[in-house]
Amino acid sequence: MKNFQVNKYGYFTEDGKEFVITTPKTPAPWMNYIWNGRWAGLVSHTGGGYSFYLTPRDNRLTRYRYNCLPWDQPGRYIYVRDKKIANYFSLSWAPTIELKYDYYECRHGLGYTKIITENLGIRGEVTYFVPRDYDIEIWLVKLKNLTNERRDLDIFAYIELIMGNALNDLINQPNDKHFPDVYFDGDLKSIVATRRYWVTNRGVSVAQPNHAWPYYLIFSTSLEIKGFDGDKEKFIGRWRSNANPEAVELGSCFNTEITAGDPCAVIQSELELEEGEEKEFVFFMFLVDKPSLHTNERLKRNSKAYNKASEILNKFKNLGFVHQKFDELKKYWDDYLKTLQVKTPDEKLNLFVNVWNRYQIAVTFDMSRNAGYYHGGLLFGTGIRDQMQDIFGELIANPKRVRDRILEVCSYQFKDGSMLHNFFRISRTGEKTGHCDTPLWLPFGIITYLKETADFNLLYEKVEYYDGGSGTVLQHLIKAIEYSLNNLGKHGLLKFGRGDWNDTLDYVGVKGKGETVWGSEFLAYILREVIELFNYLGLKQFLKKYSEEYLKIANNINRFCWDGKWYIRGFKDDGKPFGSSKNREGKIFANPQAWAVISGIADEERTKMCLKSVEKYLDTPKGPKILHPPFTKVDPSIGLATRCVPGKKENGAIFNHVASWVFLAELIAGNAERAYQIYHATLPLNNAIDADLYKMEPYVYSEYVTSPDHPSFGEASHSWLTGSSDWFFKSVVEYMLGVRPTYAGLLIDPCIPSSWKSFSVNRLFRGVEYRIEVLNPDGVNKGVKEIWVDGKKYGDRILPVFKKGSICEVKVIMGKI
Repeated sequence: MKNFQVNKYGYFTEDGKEFVITTPKTPAPWMNYIWNGRWAGLVSHTGGGYSFYLTPRDNRLTRYRYNCLPWDQPGRYIYVRDKKIANYFSLSWAPTIELKYDYYECRHGLGYTKIITENLGIRGEVTYFVPRDYDIEIWLVKLKNLTNERRDLDIFAYIELIMGNALNDLINQPNDKHFPDVYFDGDLKSIVATRRYWVTNRGVSVAQPNHAWPYYLIFSTSLEIKGFDGDKEKFIGRWRSNANPEAVELGSCFNTEITAGDPCAVIQSELELEEGEEKEFVFFMFLVDKPSLHTNERLKRNSKAYNKASEILNKFKNLGFVHQKFDELKKYWDDYLKTLQVKTPDEKLNLFVNVWNRYQIAVTFDMSRNAGYYHGGLLFGTGIRDQMQDIFGELIANPKRVRDRILEVCSYQFKDGSMLHNFFRISRTGEKTGHCDTPLWLPFGIITYLKETADFNLLYEKVEYYDGGSGTVLQHLIKAIEYSLNNLGKHGLLKFGRGDWNDTLDYVGVKGKGETVWGSEFLAYILREVIELFNYLGLKQFLKKYSEEYLKIANNINRFCWDGKWYIRGFKDDGKPFGSSKNREGKIFANPQAWAVISGIADEERTKMCLKSVEKYLDTPKGPKILHPPFTKVDPSIGLATRCVPGKKENGAIFNHVASWVFLAELIAGNAERAYQIYHATLPLNNAIDADLYKMEPYVYSEYVTSPDHPSFGEASHSWLTGSSDWFFKSVVEYMLGVRPTYAGLLIDPCIPSSWKSFSVNRLFRGVEYRIEVLNPDGVNKGVKEIWVDGKKYGDRILPVFKKGSICEVKVIMGKI
């Protein structure tokens, strides 16, 4: 693929692995993640963003100011000052945005961001990344003299620190500022920063564990250090900002150390560049453990922490070692992507499925809905529902990580089968909200993992319950289902509680009587999947019961919830239906139509009718809406959805997560052309052509796009951390291209546009590389006539599982059967 220009702001490189932004003045900060599963940072195209370790609330390292414009401030800033003329600029454009730059370019890659600028006759390049095997953040810098005279430069590297609880920093900063300790260690030639008091239970209570932040943060460089600052107020100066720090303007840091105040870490170095000369150096920050949570001591020479810091400093001041780590990072992502590659006639689909869709899923696997510009990382922690959906892409490349995640999620289940809705990893606290769908996502994740790996030993591993005692993973799975089956209402449907997948339907069941159709379809889906699993394993104890329960729920939905042309959304506490043709607003919701098909509870006739209703009432040029018509009046019996402005969020937006389910339902129903239309209608590449309207990054899915029910139709919001990336990926690979994992092997069942004459899928499955070529000579949407495996005709649509490390050549011929 040649460089693919998306809009006036940027393009994809030929290999698709970088998105290049050619002007800093994008409609919003376009960002990326640098992370390794433990250390993480958000980096915008102008160097903005923050870093954290393990969790963005309790272990925030650098500060992020909420409600800023633009909303990516502050960041990782490197100022370059010419000594002779006393002028300066930032290598990332921000925060010195009022200056005229001669050149700007940002390259967002897989796990790294590179920003290139030219100003004052200096070409600067900074690459931000986090190695896979070291918890350290690296800023690799190149400076080149573009003039014909020698240049004497001052270099200032700046970060603003929190070192602890970000929520406490936001709401209690005047008191929290009494505890930072920032100083320069002359032996380590580094800034060392820590905090004497660490808040981990930031709620309305003032009661806190009495301990220190358990780390020393080290900030250093490969250059010789001329000066430093730990006091932000002194470095910036009075009545100034990051755009014009007093120390930079004067050309000299103040060498401040603080034991209270607003902490920062600034390193000043000098650099000489001859005519045309280029030099490379590095800034980096990392953590070392304190010896105790109860110590307020500074880093002691020859201590374990000191020696560890010294070891890391020696390694990363070596530019050869830094380049090695960067090369290893790029190789990691190359290997990650190689585990699944598709080649279809659609280059946009190839680009997304092979690279950016996959990469976004990797981000959501680690960030959940927690650490982003739109998910502040302060209140909700990590969601169970999100964790068990964000596994599809990771599962192919790193099944062990998914296995560990499932065991972790099991540990947040109570003995009765209920679960925390969300949790915080360090404190292991969370909230039990009463969402009816939360317990069911655990069996969903387990089943998804088992179909990919056939690692049935997982079922017999013991995991503690959140409220004490322990059980096998199989017992955890059964408890989740039993809890749900014991939570049915008047119509034999799952009770709503404080919400289902749609959190904003939070008052439908607040009195304990409301029932959810989508949640009941999801329960039916889980029952059907568990029946298949137990059949495969010969676990007969629950088979009869769950088969009967599935039929009961399916019958109840079809008996009580069919509205004539679609399924209603549910029953409120007063027993009245909503999402019905009888309602004036919110007549039809997409969720119950899609999941009626996905769960298998709708027969062929009702499948056609409910999907046609979605197309008729919910369709827009940018994908199906979540509901129609939107609510214009507050309905206290429904909840927050009715308070959202019409056309945005859950009140009638094009909610991409929901759109992905409609896409999947159309594929299951065999409607390839309709599904393909939905895919392209929702594809960020297409919607971001008008970037000034769309605003969000064109290389990842956003949570929603504003619908025609609002004047800003086409504007997107809440990019990156959305389950739509996972579900579009899963639906394309498993149901459109039709390469789907089962317990017995890979099932081949494509559902493609009739114009496609061929496509291929290379996929790693249980250690075997499957090279699958699909031919469609008759131009059909669906139907497999022949399968050839390693040159021999094969009589089954489920491919055999070969020995690990082997390669399986598969040819599939589609046609009318």
